[in-house]
Amino acid sequence: MKKLVSAKLAGNILLLALGALAVFHVLVLLGIVPPDIVWGGQAAATPENLFALEIVALIVTILFVVLIAMKLNYFGGGKFRRAVNIGIWILFAYLVLNTLGNLASGVTLEKLLFTPITIILALLALRLALEPAAN
Repeated sequence: MKKLVSAKLAGNILLLALGALAVFHVLVLLGIVPPDIVWGGQAAATPENLFALEIVALIVTILFVVLIAMKLNYFGGGKFRRAVNIGIWILFAYLVLNTLGNLASGVTLEKLLFTPITIILALLALRLALEPAAN
């Protein structure tokens, strides 16, 4: 896998995808994206739950963006190298679990569109996680 995609390319693709995901979460919060296509369609019934879930998802997404940027040495990762590496493995596990959740979703769009995307993102996160920590 290391020969197919460099760690820097994998990280940059992840940053782009997670940036788009953050925008998506904001659009759901603003009511521009219909809430019945996220969270397996379950959160649309109660706006309070949807708001809480989307805020948590947005915070987690931003945390992952910061971890990836630190792994790529875009800013201050040296001191926290070990924590950043652990965080990237957590990102990989999160994306694998997210893929399983998308597969189990009762929402066709979520299953057909987001499942392949999260598989690709999980593979990119794995590539980044396998990269040795920079000194």
